Amino acid sequence: MSETSYTQRHGLDVAEELAAFVETSVLPGIGVEADRFWSGYAELLGEFASENRVLLDRRADLQGRIDAWHKARGNQPWDVAAYRAFLTEIGYLVPEPAPFAIDNGRIDPEIAQVAGPQLVVPVSNARFALNAANARWGSLYDALYGSDVMGPPPAGGGIDPARRDAVVARAARFLDEAFPLESGSHAEVTAYHADDGGLTATVGSSDGALRDPSAFVGRRVEGGDTGLVLRHNGLHVELVINPDHPIGAASASGLRDVVLEAALTAIQDCEDSVAAVDAADKVGVYANWLGLMTGDLADTFEKGGKPMTRRLAADREVTRPDGSTVTLQGRALLLVRNVGLLMTTDAVRLNGQDTPEGLMDAMVTVACAMHDLKKTDGPRNSRVGAVYVVKPKMHGPDEAAFADRTFTKVEQILGLPANTVKLGLMDEERRTSANLAATIQALRNRLFFINTGFLDRTGDEIHTSMQAGAFAGRDATRRSGWLKAYEDRNVLIGLNAGLRGKAQIGKGMWAKPDALAEMLQAKIAHPQSGANTAWVPSPTAATLHALHYHMVDVAARQDQLQGQPVPDLDALLTPALVGETPLSADEIAREVDNSAQGILGYVVRWVDQGVGCSKVPDIDDVPMMEDRATCRISAQLLANWLEQRLITSEQVEDALRRMAAKVDGQNAGDPNYIPMAPGFDGPAFEAARDLVLTGTTQPSGYTEPALHARRREAKALRRA
Repeated sequence: MSETSYTQRHGLDVAEELAAFVETSVLPGIGVEADRFWSGYAELLGEFASENRVLLDRRADLQGRIDAWHKARGNQPWDVAAYRAFLTEIGYLVPEPAPFAIDNGRIDPEIAQVAGPQLVVPVSNARFALNAANARWGSLYDALYGSDVMGPPPAGGGIDPARRDAVVARAARFLDEAFPLESGSHAEVTAYHADDGGLTATVGSSDGALRDPSAFVGRRVEGGDTGLVLRHNGLHVELVINPDHPIGAASASGLRDVVLEAALTAIQDCEDSVAAVDAADKVGVYANWLGLMTGDLADTFEKGGKPMTRRLAADREVTRPDGSTVTLQGRALLLVRNVGLLMTTDAVRLNGQDTPEGLMDAMVTVACAMHDLKKTDGPRNSRVGAVYVVKPKMHGPDEAAFADRTFTKVEQILGLPANTVKLGLMDEERRTSANLAATIQALRNRLFFINTGFLDRTGDEIHTSMQAGAFAGRDATRRSGWLKAYEDRNVLIGLNAGLRGKAQIGKGMWAKPDALAEMLQAKIAHPQSGANTAWVPSPTAATLHALHYHMVDVAARQDQLQGQPVPDLDALLTPALVGETPLSADEIAREVDNSAQGILGYVVRWVDQGVGCSKVPDIDDVPMMEDRATCRISAQLLANWLEQRLITSEQVEDALRRMAAKVDGQNAGDPNYIPMAPGFDGPAFEAARDLVLTGTTQPSGYTEPALHARRREAKALRRA
């Protein structure tokens, strides 16, 4: 039962904590009166809430027709031509638009011009939100020293001289590749000199310049440090000189660090990585986003037994060789991810009914961002006056057009110029990727990125073809032809639509936050593919991934790809089914256990503690970055295998119980943890069971309905 208390605003029942937050924290200072806000919000709901429902009904209708088509065909051989014709007949596939190019207006350079890493972080956690914002600059020395890139991470307790020297040598190799000297290596430099003639380095008995003198931007002084700022592929690198520092003292040149411009952009997430199920939760999410936009967000915590307060980093003032100054952004450009169309909220009710949560996100997050737009001096988020909203889980061009019109209405209510709000398109649902050009066209005046969210996309792949047959396991599904076609089509269709130099083409998350040596080997494939951003799970990962954008000139790579033929839809529309090579009993058992453990490890924190994204040990105790997208894959795979009678509900129940005991053991050191065994009757365990046993009927295979219901149950039990 809801504990929400309401107040009336223009025919709306608004949760008192939300009304108070909007009226006392959000609206003052942005020139929007409370009466205008709430009357406008009532208009927004009146115009769009019913259409939101119609679009969801359309999803369900299409899915029902696809399910029926697969069932009617039984075990006939896969016929992609017949399938494609059927999808066209029912309107799942729409005609390709005539050639066009997006026209998205003024866009910040981090989006339009410079390629680099992108962080995604739950905005519900103030410390994480600040860490992500401040990850614009990262120490390469720290990233190499503290990760597994240079071998097993150090145990702590002082600096290991051998590891330090290996880090310094590795950083020097990077400098030689990105900023080669006329002669010699950065490892041999005994002194760096910066004056009005530029930057020179002493190697042996002679001074030499950079091979590309224009790479030197200027110098800056902070405390005892002198920073020499360079630029390559649009990204800045700072050589930090301080011979009095312990690291600098060990270097002949006094170089104590190499600092990279790393996370150019960061998504502050209100969706997949948060657990916000009621008005109080949503106000907490919005309050942190507001603090980021005003610049006032701070978080105090203990480190080493001492209190520390983290705030947003300042900009960096650099003096050029000619004496003029340039300001470099101290923070990542912040984007905000709203929720999708599915979920409703009781934080605002209309005619006694819950209302679309996505419409509430649109109103409140844009209003919060107006504090940044209203600034006339000091640090800014967007210097061109834009608000960047990431819109997830849209199904095709009709839903994209709905989002475009939604934000047009929000702009009108809040008094913003047309197309102030830029929209990022998550290409993570099958109907969107199959109709990507038309979906981009629907957003052509707002679009600032397209991103292949391959985790959610895999979940939707399974759900859409639930009745086509048994899927061949998670790893086999990811190796199949549809995934390569999906990733390649995203880049080429984006380039054809004129995103080059105007918007980001993004790739998905590195899900192993501690396996950064592996990431350094694998994730270079993203810039090589023509993507000018890709997701990383931590500031350290952002610093290391930044190396890839020095190794690959993404703009040049996009020029090479421009005009190449787009892969045909046939591969995209062919599901990765078991086929004629059945899985062994051992393979099935391993997959069931692995999926059950992953679901439980994630869900138990979500439901019992309200943690929406965290490092969860997998079945082999390897930490994995888990959010609702990864949970969706595991739940949908088991649901598919149940539906196709590859496994039984008894097998699932047995696996869930055994894996619950394992997850309990993995969390034994957490004082806030509530064990699932031996009762197996708490809201968390029930949520995991719900996700699998009702997976075929969950809308689009999403996890939100089950998780929200069980989280609210857990909160009610705690209040009781």
